[in-house]
Amino acid sequence: MTKDVVRAAILITLGCLHPSQGQVSPNTLVVELTNVVEYQVDVSDLSKWGTNPNVTQGLILMGMGVGCAGVPIVAYGDIISVNGQPARGSYVGRGTAVCLSPTPTAGLFAISDISANSLRDETYYILQNDGITPIGTIMVNGLNGSVNPMPPGPSAGPQNYAIVGGTGAYLGARGQKGNGNSHLGSTTPVRTASIAEDPSRRRQNGGGHIGVLLYLIPASTPEVVVTANGPAVTHSSDFSLVSTSKPAAAGEVLSVFVTGLGPTRASVNPGQPFPSSPLAEVNSPIAVTINGKSAEVLGAVGYPGAVDGYQVNFRVPPDISPGLATIQVSAAWIPGAPVSITVK
Repeated sequence: MTKDVVRAAILITLGCLHPSQGQVSPNTLVVELTNVVEYQVDVSDLSKWGTNPNVTQGLILMGMGVGCAGVPIVAYGDIISVNGQPARGSYVGRGTAVCLSPTPTAGLFAISDISANSLRDETYYILQNDGITPIGTIMVNGLNGSVNPMPPGPSAGPQNYAIVGGTGAYLGARGQKGNGNSHLGSTTPVRTASIAEDPSRRRQNGGGHIGVLLYLIPASTPEVVVTANGPAVTHSSDFSLVSTSKPAAAGEVLSVFVTGLGPTRASVNPGQPFPSSPLAEVNSPIAVTINGKSAEVLGAVGYPGAVDGYQVNFRVPPDISPGLATIQVSAAWIPGAPVSITVK
């Protein structure tokens, strides 16, 4: 049976076997940000930019002699979690105030059929919780602030952003940004500051604590390979398939063969097979659930010789109930289609 499983893993790349199929639909990522500060370019003297160590107030819309349309904006924030799991990373936003309104104000709001404050592009660079290992980047673009009417579809809050791309685990992603504040226990509004404030003191001076909801449509999702005899889930002891005649046991270590887990360490170029020495460790956080319970993931690597074929070793939860069990694999918080095995 060992040879059959090895052959199944390698044949992923040859089209002889296929992963379990499921429609690629939006996946919800709640990105939690802290110390979010928007610096408004409200001072024309470049020599004063970033020189004030104290907390400042941005002058746009404050009635302090600064107009609105055309004013540049730059924003920063710290990523601290994704879907409630600790993570690190940086948020960077860049924009230009447009100040659109159906009821314009002379010298301040531009006449328009819609309301919006600024046109922006944003980057969410997500790292593992070690603050070193990159997972991937998500880029969005659109209108921000008091957007009215709101776009149809998923709740977007007072904004209208499209996900226009990604890198790493989110290569080729698309979708829509929404308002994630309702998914957090407590939030603090983004702080607006003058460009004169020193951004090196952003964490000391403090900023907003917000949630960003990303309705992400990935280019691919993790999928368990399905052989002629069932899902490619094996007993790690002899790599025989888990089946009704040879079911898994509570607490046992199993191996599952999947596609779509994304980049590895060290990096392997697209279309190239994974090496056998050293093994290519999957770069993204990998999760396995069985009947909704988290299983301990012991390792996830690119299968040697395979292209987009991976082996994930995990331990069946010790308190799993016997019978039919549903397994689901996730990578970078993107879940794949579930498959079923038998547990004794």
